[in-house]
Amino acid sequence: QVQLVESGGGSVQAGDSLRLSCAASGRTFDYGTSGWFRQAPGKEREFVACINRSSERTYYADSVKGRFTISRDNARNTVYLQMGSLKPEDTAVYYCSVSALMYPTRPNDYNYWGQGTQVTVSS
Repeated sequence: QVQLVESGGGSVQAGDSLRLSCAASGRTFDYGTSGWFRQAPGKEREFVACINRSSERTYYADSVKGRFTISRDNARNTVYLQMGSLKPEDTAVYYCSVSALMYPTRPNDYNYWGQGTQVTVSS
């Protein structure tokens, strides 16, 4: 079992920055990849970014590449998503998740999920 708790969401203006955090506990060692997804109202959950345990490998969705940065602090069992140059289309509930796969980009590739944190970007 793995427990994930996201934090850091909020309401910001377009162009602002925001950092999300995801604190993990439990059997995290069994899952080497951490990822962020988002889901806007009426839309499917979509992949945002993922990072492997050593932080050597990261992967981003094209829609956030160059604006978002995923990182992790293994000593704190925490994964971060630094979001910059935010746009109204980034508005969604953001979820963190863990996977045992290498470059998982589909929701079904992930095993555990947090409860989500709302990010709202106004123009």
